[in-house]
Amino acid sequence: MKRQGGDDVDTYRIEPHFVGIDDYTRLRFESGLFPFARAAADKGLKGTVFGVRVLHGEDVVGMGRIIGDGGCFFQVTDIAVEPAHQRKGLGKRIMTALVDYMKANLPETAYVSLIADVPANRLYEQFGFAETSPRSLGMAMRIYK
Repeated sequence: MKRQGGDDVDTYRIEPHFVGIDDYTRLRFESGLFPFARAAADKGLKGTVFGVRVLHGEDVVGMGRIIGDGGCFFQVTDIAVEPAHQRKGLGKRIMTALVDYMKANLPETAYVSLIADVPANRLYEQFGFAETSPRSLGMAMRIYK
């Protein structure tokens, strides 16, 4: 199957294995996500409950993961695809793999959240995520020293 840009979608593989620190920091930077210090990222990756990587040939071109406490609270995070491979349905394939894992493995009372950049919120809505306002609002804080 061909998609925009002429790449064959079948040349991409989604694997249930999260990326290493080098690919993680590179993909966050290249896709425009906030870059973390390497030491912070290395420590943070240990909190991965489940993750996937997208391979194009042998190159890692995308990722996504679930973090959490293992029982009550989980968060979908680090959905990233290299710009040259975007708009080919890879974000949807990443989310499908993550949601399939959650449905098969998380407790039925698990609370799963995410912070969506606009317009990516439209992708997440396709998987059952909904805005929590007005009952609650997502909030964030960055620690700067």
